[in-house]
Amino acid sequence: QVQLVESGGGLVQPGGSLRLSCAAAGSIRSINYMAWFRQAPGKQREWVATIIINENGRTNYPDSVKGRFTISTDYDKNTVGLQMDSLKPDDTATYYCYANAPSWSAWGQGTQVTVSS
Repeated sequence: QVQLVESGGGLVQPGGSLRLSCAAAGSIRSINYMAWFRQAPGKQREWVATIIINENGRTNYPDSVKGRFTISTDYDKNTVGLQMDSLKPDDTATYYCYANAPSWSAWGQGTQVTVSS
C-alpha cells in the first residue's frame, strides 16, 4: 500500500486558480487509477476527477468541474496534480486524493480549499 499526502489547498477568490498535489510514498505505476474527491460540510463525498495510470493518461470528470479542472500525473515524482481554474464558491470543500490498485486502495488526509471573496 502507498501512503498519499495532499498539499496546495488554501483560500482563493472566485474566478481564481489553485493547484493541488498528491504525493505518493512509492511508485504510482502499480496503481490502476487515481482520483480526486471532495467533501463540503454537511454533504456527501463527491467525485471530482479520475486518471487512468499507464493507459495514455485517460481522464474523466463530472459535469460540475469539466472544463475547469485538470488532473495529471508526474511519474518521475510519483505525484498526481489537480489544476483548478475558474473556481466558484461551490467548489469550497476538503479535497481528497484516492488511489486504487489491484490489491489495495488508499485515501489521503485531505486538503482544504476555500473559495471566497
